[in-house]
Amino acid sequence: MEEPGESGVRVSSPKHSSVGLEGITESMRYTLEQSGPVRGAKTLLALNQVDGFDCPSCAWADPVPGERKKAEFCENGAKAVAWEATRKRVGPDFFAEHSVADLREKDGHWLESQGRLTEPVYLGPGEDHFTPITWKAATTLIADRLRGLADPNRAVFYTSGRTSNEAAFVYQLLARRLGTNNLPDCSNMCHESSGAALSETIGVGKGVVSLQDITDYADLIMIVGQNPGTCHPRMLTALEQAKKRGARIIAVNPLPEAGFGRFHNPQTVRGLAGPGTQLADAYLPIRVNGDLAFFNTLNRVLLDREEAAPGTVFDHDFINRYCDGFEQACEGWRNVDLAHAAQLSGLSRRMVERCADEVMAADSVTVCWAMGLTQHRNAVPTIREIVNFLLLRGNVGRPGAGPSPIRGHSNVQGDRTVGIWEQMPDSFLDKLRDEFGFEPPREHGKDTVDSIRAMRDGEVEVFFAVGGNFVAATPDTAVTETAMARCALTVNVATKLNRTHLCPGTEALLLPCLGRTERDVQETGEQFVTVEDSMAMVHASHGRLLPGSPELRSEVRILTDLARELFGEDDLDWREMGADYRVIRRHIEHVVPGFHAYEERVAQPGGFVLPRGPHDSRTFPTETGKARFTVNPPTAAEVPEGHLLLTTVRSHDQFNTTVYGLDDRYRGIKGGRHVVFLNEDDLRMFGVADGDLVDLISVYDDGERRARGFRAVRYPVPRGCAAAYYPETNVLVPLDSTAETSNTPNSKSIVIRLEASE
Repeated sequence: MEEPGESGVRVSSPKHSSVGLEGITESMRYTLEQSGPVRGAKTLLALNQVDGFDCPSCAWADPVPGERKKAEFCENGAKAVAWEATRKRVGPDFFAEHSVADLREKDGHWLESQGRLTEPVYLGPGEDHFTPITWKAATTLIADRLRGLADPNRAVFYTSGRTSNEAAFVYQLLARRLGTNNLPDCSNMCHESSGAALSETIGVGKGVVSLQDITDYADLIMIVGQNPGTCHPRMLTALEQAKKRGARIIAVNPLPEAGFGRFHNPQTVRGLAGPGTQLADAYLPIRVNGDLAFFNTLNRVLLDREEAAPGTVFDHDFINRYCDGFEQACEGWRNVDLAHAAQLSGLSRRMVERCADEVMAADSVTVCWAMGLTQHRNAVPTIREIVNFLLLRGNVGRPGAGPSPIRGHSNVQGDRTVGIWEQMPDSFLDKLRDEFGFEPPREHGKDTVDSIRAMRDGEVEVFFAVGGNFVAATPDTAVTETAMARCALTVNVATKLNRTHLCPGTEALLLPCLGRTERDVQETGEQFVTVEDSMAMVHASHGRLLPGSPELRSEVRILTDLARELFGEDDLDWREMGADYRVIRRHIEHVVPGFHAYEERVAQPGGFVLPRGPHDSRTFPTETGKARFTVNPPTAAEVPEGHLLLTTVRSHDQFNTTVYGLDDRYRGIKGGRHVVFLNEDDLRMFGVADGDLVDLISVYDDGERRARGFRAVRYPVPRGCAAAYYPETNVLVPLDSTAETSNTPNSKSIVIRLEASE
């Protein structure tokens, strides 16, 4: 039964199953609406195929060639492609009709629904309308402003995870040729904590698990702080494959997501007409930010069992040969106050003991996680503790075992691999110097949070973004908008209009680029690009559609043309790189380890896998040359009485900051996004009725922030916790509330109180 709320949002019971016929219907409806039948079919049939293009949505790995379905995509992948391949256009007439002030009154869903940008536009000082500008004039203007900087560190170069390896490599080369390492990216906001923890403990800052490890070998798969049904829907097929051969699955999450229930695979009779497949064998309803305490307790339980029956629980041969720090970690677990840890996690000792039973029955264990773990103050210690858990039983470096952070954007991992990082090691910079003959800057640059601080404080004059929606994606929305306005020039390379473009500096440029779905033809012929998925597979992506406008340029071409204007025609081989992407790949091959014979190997169906020492040979390139146990005492966010701990989540009808529609059918929400999910006991305690409108007020050392008009929804979240959609709640995230070590915003640990909306 649906119940209308005061805000117009309609609420029904959440679902306990995923996909099925409804998933097909939604995919086709959206595709037909945006792209039409012919254009839509052409894109979907090429999506994630060996000779097609890579999905511009999540970074889930593709099956090996020969095992891919003709429809190798999920509902949200279909929506991402239709969103890009839309027939709608935003041209000069649109900007003549709508001022910046007018557009700022629209929400993000409306803005992106208007269609593809068609030509470069410029906003001059004091002007309120974007007007057309030629590519030559735009490129000259940017080069002039960059040359005019007193210090190259007064420029910031931001990257979205959609950017290809080729464009990302050229982009970091341009920034470092200018003289700065200010290369913030979306990884700073999502999986930086994973990289920091994994680099310290196993020596590789990314996952070391393959798709085949999950589908063919893992005995136990733990999904922690991740919602695969919405954020990585193709993962459900892999989990179903694992279930069919007998694997067990444990879900650890504050919300009982539909993706943990029955999966109705739309490509099987059992999925469409039968009962489907129950995925999770156990669900642990953990408190928000209780994961460190949970893994501390789990490791303590395993230690107790090992000490009661020596040699029956831990893999001492693995520990002795490949690890260090074991004794110190054991002492840390002995000191854990189990009663206090249970309060922090919200999980009873009995739940943890049952989980330990599952662990001991499994020869190979994989732990998957996403931003539910990475965006907390204690995110890095939490992920280190997961590594401890895996090391105890030798669950690294054998089939079906290891840590597997599941990345959100399609090439965020690849961008980092080829140099998009403000802290690239000297070994990379040395290779860059040897390849191109200039000395790259060595001083570490600014990450995303530090870039916002620098803009806010007047220390940055030029903000340049390739892709993304910086203002909507980052924390402390009001502060970020003000910071952007302090820039002298803001430049955004984009496919569609979004909120960031309406927060201009004194001058602003909006440069339209090709999408992943579109053909990229340069002087030497048609080009392809490459990407890296969550599991270190590098493969080619070939656009198939004609460009949405003759004025669109590829990201590579935009950047190489700018470099030629900025540094001169005789500087490096910018022209050659823009004309032939094979030249870029040769440079990557010389600079980045693991890319030998790049052109030849990426031409193979399915591409190639980058080296993963921990997975391939139990080689751990850490400071000591061994996998490292660490001591991570249980902590959790402190929540004063009368307050709640809010976590931000995605709707099923969105990808990152892109909102495809206003429904979230898995959670029973229709017609709106301003909702807050609350426990029934908390509703009663705060005197709020299901359906009331409330304001969310975040509480931090520097004051309070408010998000207005959220419909209260009774939902099975743990007591003391709440959930709401981002980016609408990013306004509540304090800029200075970040994770230790990684500086990732604490978007999943926001202390809030509720007030009745006026």
